[in-house]
Amino acid sequence: MATKELPFSGEYMHDEEAPTKCVGQKKGGWTTFPFVTVSLLGLSIAVAGWMTNLIVYLIQKFNIKNIHATEIYNVVNGCTCFFPIVGAIIADSFVGNFFVILVSSILSLLGLVLLTLTATLDSLRPRDCKGDLETCEAPSQFQLAILFSAITLVSIGSGGTRFTLATMGADQFDKTKDQGTFFNWFFFTFYLATVIGITAIVYIEDNVSWGVGYILCLAINAIGLTIFICGKRYYRHIKPCGSPFTSLARVIVATIRKKKMVLSSESKDYYYGRIDETMFNAIIGPTSSFRFLNRAAMKTEGDAQQEGKLTESWSLCTVQHVEDFKSLIKIFPLWSTSIFLSTPIAIQMSLMVLQALTMDRHVGPHFSIPSSSFLVFTLLFTAISLSIFDRLLFPMWKKLTRRPMTPLLRLGIGHVLNIVGMAGSALVESRRLHVVRTHNLTHQPNSAAPMSALWLVAPLAIVGVGEAFHFPGQVALYYQEFPTSLKSTATAMISLVIAVAFYLSTALINLTQKITGWLPDNINEGRIDNVFWMLVILGVINFGYYITCAMLYKYNNVENAEQISETVTEA
Repeated sequence: MATKELPFSGEYMHDEEAPTKCVGQKKGGWTTFPFVTVSLLGLSIAVAGWMTNLIVYLIQKFNIKNIHATEIYNVVNGCTCFFPIVGAIIADSFVGNFFVILVSSILSLLGLVLLTLTATLDSLRPRDCKGDLETCEAPSQFQLAILFSAITLVSIGSGGTRFTLATMGADQFDKTKDQGTFFNWFFFTFYLATVIGITAIVYIEDNVSWGVGYILCLAINAIGLTIFICGKRYYRHIKPCGSPFTSLARVIVATIRKKKMVLSSESKDYYYGRIDETMFNAIIGPTSSFRFLNRAAMKTEGDAQQEGKLTESWSLCTVQHVEDFKSLIKIFPLWSTSIFLSTPIAIQMSLMVLQALTMDRHVGPHFSIPSSSFLVFTLLFTAISLSIFDRLLFPMWKKLTRRPMTPLLRLGIGHVLNIVGMAGSALVESRRLHVVRTHNLTHQPNSAAPMSALWLVAPLAIVGVGEAFHFPGQVALYYQEFPTSLKSTATAMISLVIAVAFYLSTALINLTQKITGWLPDNINEGRIDNVFWMLVILGVINFGYYITCAMLYKYNNVENAEQISETVTEA
């Protein structure tokens, strides 16, 4: 919303004449809840079912080399985390949430049809490999075109529904309490669907048939889409009324246009939006940080007018919009530290699948854990830790310190645990390589070392506990510090962090493979442990960078920090 500064304070009040969302017909409410959550359940199971096991599918069915498969997997993960930002911008600015979700679900469905065809038609994939990948038949250009077309469609589709469905569900309610309850059920449903996809669907793909597994994903996606469409008559449709990003872009353009102007120290020389002229003398002007941006709000004779009054344009912005832009600049260094926090996790996720493929995954005489299903341990320990923290750790911390744990402190603890988790992965890999060499399996890539894959659980658990600290910490920090007009974007910024991290992890793996011998296609001949130790070093450097940023950072909304921190923790 457009905002104004209150007299004698640094706070801003909302301009009710300039809403950020326009409500269409008055519907919504709890009637829509089953349609939204069941749709989410179906779409999320389908996504987890095909994406979690993608590395194994590329290696076993398309004869793609191990490290190249991990790079493709990381790019796909990056896309599914980046597209929610694109979908949110399109929904907020142009067509609304319902249309974005509908089109995205259809694209996902079409992608799954192609993916299912690659698994069921022999002509759409190379012949199965019986020996070393070096001597196997490579996929043809046509086969790769179909495969990557399928992956592109399902990536766009899954990314376009993830956060947009959450926003649309929250838009169905008027009360903040109801919205909070919806979000609790939303995340519970999302995690439940992810666990089902990672375990049940992946098990079917590994032990029954890839075709059957993908057909199940296709059917579940179709059911979710059908249920979502059935609820159309009950949804409250929010009409898009423009994006807040336009206002921020205006700040940049207006600052450039007025770059030669001399800054004024008088509050009356700045534009505050629709406000009574008699209040100018009582208003505090723009802040002194990043003073050059204040030019965007300075009034000049050539500024556009409407009905005899100044109006916003690409040459004139409100003081609030300038301050909003400044707050984003200030938080950017902290946001960037989270990229290098998530990058090691992305690399660990992909390399862990390769490790599990070369280890004993049996639990008892008759059951073998699919290699991709080990990712569920991170989810489980994150969920368990969140419950323990909410009921025990955070109340105890508040009792001892008389204040809730701040977002910056949670992020710091998450950094430390992430470093410890990477060190744990390095130690496990060192032991695995020792077992491989002891049993002369170095040149046998398809042979499983006589070492239980359950050794992988410990570092995954540590990383999961770390996520329980830094993931809510990021939500709290961004929600607390982002401008009011960008609260929806604030939570989506986490998705952008993860997207960039997956892209960066792909580049880092590729660079490591080119300049070292640590990542050959036969990991028994490589040194993945050195890769993890490299991540430990990068983590320590990034932690130092984070500490510096945290010490220099000043909260924008320090008076509300404790209240918001508690609210996010309880949610």
